[in-house]
Amino acid sequence: IGYGIKTTNMKRLGVDPPCGVLDPKEAVLLAVSCDAFAYGQEDTNNDRITIEWTNTPDGAAKQFRREWFQGDGMVRRKNLPIEYNP
Repeated sequence: IGYGIKTTNMKRLGVDPPCGVLDPKEAVLLAVSCDAFAYGQEDTNNDRITIEWTNTPDGAAKQFRREWFQGDGMVRRKNLPIEYNP
């Protein structure tokens, strides 16, 4: 599968690696980071990380391609709301 990860606040939240390709039974460890900010002075209600994934075409190289998500294939999506500790 090919996967891509987005955040609603790119300045505050980061994910590394933000996209990639996984073979069957393969896993990846993602690092999620949050830059310092003034809690309570900024709106954090809608902060979330969205993971999108789709099957890659047969014979595709293990190189991520954004166009896999723009065709007529099924793209799955999972939204993860972020809760901050004050």
